[in-house]
Amino acid sequence: AKAGDKVFAGTLNLAAPITITVTAVGEGTLLAEIVRLMEAAEQGRARYVRLADRVARVYAPAVHALAASAFVGWWLIGGVGWETAMMIAVAVLIITCPCALGLAVPVVQVVASGRLLRHGVLLKSADGLERLAQVDTVAFDKTGTLTTGRLSLMNGAEIASADLAAAAALARHSRHPLSRALVAAAGDVELPEADHVSELPGHGLCGCIAGKDARLGRRAWCGIATTDEDTSALGAEIWLAVAGSRPVRFVLADTLRPDAAATINVLRRMALECLLLSGDRETAVEDIAARLGMEKFAASCLPDEKVAWLEALAKTGRKVLMVGDGLNDAPALAAGFASMSPSTAADISQTAADAIFQGDALAPVAATIRTARLVDRLVRQNFALALTYNLIAVPVALAGLATPLVAAVAMSSSSLVVTLNALRLRLMPWQER
Repeated sequence: AKAGDKVFAGTLNLAAPITITVTAVGEGTLLAEIVRLMEAAEQGRARYVRLADRVARVYAPAVHALAASAFVGWWLIGGVGWETAMMIAVAVLIITCPCALGLAVPVVQVVASGRLLRHGVLLKSADGLERLAQVDTVAFDKTGTLTTGRLSLMNGAEIASADLAAAAALARHSRHPLSRALVAAAGDVELPEADHVSELPGHGLCGCIAGKDARLGRRAWCGIATTDEDTSALGAEIWLAVAGSRPVRFVLADTLRPDAAATINVLRRMALECLLLSGDRETAVEDIAARLGMEKFAASCLPDEKVAWLEALAKTGRKVLMVGDGLNDAPALAAGFASMSPSTAADISQTAADAIFQGDALAPVAATIRTARLVDRLVRQNFALALTYNLIAVPVALAGLATPLVAAVAMSSSSLVVTLNALRLRLMPWQER
């Protein structure tokens, strides 16, 4: 950061004190803008009404009307006594009890929610699975989503252990992310003593190691000339300059999640298009996209620009699952047709997401979509089973061929059938083979 740069509420300052000028408060802040974007996106979800609720509104009155018609028909037209007509009407009421229809969706969702929880996925939205089953595009954020969000040493194989130890000896006196990554890279290596260490914000650290002046930080501050061939385009670089020794360059970069490439391949086999939307610089985003084989990507995206991307895709008929973790991803998560976040995401992003997955693996994204598709299939099967049952059982009851006891057994059996069909989800594999 340099003088004149913008800083936003919630930003962590890990180095020396800084002087800031407040240019926006209340509704004028970035956080307020993010909240407005989320609220605008959420309004689009009111149209999702559960199919079972729509059916239930007309089912109960229709069944009672059918039972009343059976009673009147058998008593006044069929020529039987009112007691017999009443027993037929009761059998119609029992056999048409909407238990199977009422269980068709909830029992599958309960089994699916348990299955997701066992694999570290928390489903937050009641209709999240219904929307996840329909997605045809997956949009990923980069840092913290496709990547681990933790810097690691990329050129460690080229660096002598003594040089890494010297750099870590200086770096352990700073809380800067690059310094902390160097200390982590050193691991259990014994570090030399570093004396008179001081930090110059924006430049680096200086001190003495074994009686020699040492600097760790920016290339220019360490007295190293800039050349095109040794400038890191894809990662952050930090230099160690010890008096009397050759300068050493450390390249640190965010690393992909261990199964990121495999997960993208699985999503493609599921006929899903994948794209990358990131606020990072273009070189870093292009590198990650190339490594994952993602042809569509956008870099340097602001929160409203990510929302604009999703809205443009929606206008073309695409149903996009947004996967992100940062504060600036929250509006996009709310704007997406469906959304998921890792458990390490910002609180506001977890609030906006339909599902949250745990662990360092990205595989739960594909597995959750697969589960949602299986749920959709089982729900359709349950509706078909309930409809078939009613098409067979109702005429039998109206014909007076079923006693109330037989009707009760038939009704219970239909509920048992849809429940057992839903439980088949527990036997299906979690991930695609």
